[in-house]
Amino acid sequence: MTEDIDYEIDPENLPERAERTTLGPPSVVVDDLHITYRVFGARRGGTTQNKKSLWDKMISVGRPDTGPITQVPAVRGISFVAHHGESIGILGTNGSGKSTLLRAVAGLLPPTSGRVFTSAEPELLGVNAAMLPRLTGERNIVIGGLALGLNAKDVKANVPKVADFAELGDFLYLPMSSYSSGMASRLRFAISTIRTPEILMIDEALATGDASFRKKSTARIEEIRSEAGTVFFVSHSLASIRAMCTRALWIDKGVLVADGDVDVVADAYQAYVEGRTDASSGAKLK
Repeated sequence: MTEDIDYEIDPENLPERAERTTLGPPSVVVDDLHITYRVFGARRGGTTQNKKSLWDKMISVGRPDTGPITQVPAVRGISFVAHHGESIGILGTNGSGKSTLLRAVAGLLPPTSGRVFTSAEPELLGVNAAMLPRLTGERNIVIGGLALGLNAKDVKANVPKVADFAELGDFLYLPMSSYSSGMASRLRFAISTIRTPEILMIDEALATGDASFRKKSTARIEEIRSEAGTVFFVSHSLASIRAMCTRALWIDKGVLVADGDVDVVADAYQAYVEGRTDASSGAKLK
């Protein structure tokens, strides 16, 4: 399972280790969170509900048969408390539920059961953040800034700064459809961090871009954390998690396996993905 760890980032391109600061009050409380997807037409895995009553069969006459409904548990009973001033890495193999957890905490996915409390509205930053490809970079900055709650005057004043951070140059006035994937990712990051949010959630946002931009991005994240914000960071790069975070959550098959010091949890997770231990080793860290 070593493909779930990214070894490509050179040590010299990593930021300095995040400093451990005095933590503030709770910013995020997740209480026994469950997220279950309902998949129509699936026939394997999960819990399938495929029995139809006579009434269901009668009213479904003439309708296309979508097949049985499969319940797929993506997050199962996760609980934790995050504080202002923390930078928390979320570890897990592909399909473990990392991104689902972030989207639920950000309020984009309703809990199947359990509760999520936040001290402010979280901002989710990901490489797949929605943009409008037919509009120019400048117009996307304006729309993105307004969506983040800035007034028109502040957005206009921030356009040059965002464009400079994203290294757009003359592409600022061209449609985003003409951008490379790296340029688009840099712009998404710059827009999302126009203002300093209390809770910033990053889903593989630093996976693109050259070493210079990764340094700028990580410096900006550290600035947010130092201003008493809370940062959640999902990445396959253990080196980045160790450098940018002070705490780590390890999720496996939707279950919180371990929660603790970033180096301790990262060591256990690395041993797991390299096949030296099983997931039960992480339970001892909780």
